[in-house]
Amino acid sequence: MLKYGYLLKRTTLVVVFLLSLSTADSLNVRFIGSCDTPQWAVGIYVSDIYGYVADVGGLQIIDISDPYHPFIASNIYTPNEAGDVYVSGAYAYIADGTDGLRVVKVLPTEKSYYNIIGSSAVDLFVVGSFIYVADEDWGLRILTGNGEVGYYDTPGWVEDVYVVGNYAYVADLTALRIIDVSNPSTPYEVGSCGMPYPAMTVGVYVSGSYAYMAVGDSGLCIVNISNPSSPYIMGKCVTPGSANAVFVSGSYAYVADASGGLRVIDVSEPSNPYEVSHCSTPDW
Repeated sequence: MLKYGYLLKRTTLVVVFLLSLSTADSLNVRFIGSCDTPQWAVGIYVSDIYGYVADVGGLQIIDISDPYHPFIASNIYTPNEAGDVYVSGAYAYIADGTDGLRVVKVLPTEKSYYNIIGSSAVDLFVVGSFIYVADEDWGLRILTGNGEVGYYDTPGWVEDVYVVGNYAYVADLTALRIIDVSNPSTPYEVGSCGMPYPAMTVGVYVSGSYAYMAVGDSGLCIVNISNPSSPYIMGKCVTPGSANAVFVSGSYAYVADASGGLRVIDVSEPSNPYEVSHCSTPDW
């Protein structure tokens, strides 16, 4: 079970939370530390003692070995507005808006970058040598170290992507779309599931037979993906703010809920998720 949760304050603050999740602690959630970044912090990846933060001012590498006193250990300039970051091995992969995908060594010198024509790279997911980029109106792009190898243009705007096995699960603004990527050069859609009105599907996390969707004002939706060609909504939990990101660990889903702060939702029964705790944050 998670001990610490790392969230982002929209107006530049990296907010660190302690999640006390044993039954004896009654699911207490409390704020314990923070670290300012130069501009707007909008994406984060945690690995070992570092938090890698995609900030409008570039990649910020934050030492979180003492979660009560995190600090910026290093930073890497990116020419556009870094929207998300994923770390694998010695490299950080950054979705850098209209400057596409940037690949940097951590720490700290930039290695290479790929500018995807017409791109607006906002999120990404890395599996082995393949990099899956959520490219908004330009769909799902698939790259390796040699450049782009394939893409799939969805009907909506790709805001987030999560890859498991042969499938990429895409948050496509109004729906979850399941894309077969077994042959990365020719990805194709095998199934989709529309989200409740008002749909603004911006986040996806996959665990087991379920996809957990952050759907804006509609909150958290849990989709059964056991049959990829026929996914369907199992349950949902409306949140007070606007759900824009979700992470699942054990029986709990942690939802970044904009003005609603952090919401902790019990998903042990996917057909009946319910909120068990929350923590207000200083901003979105």
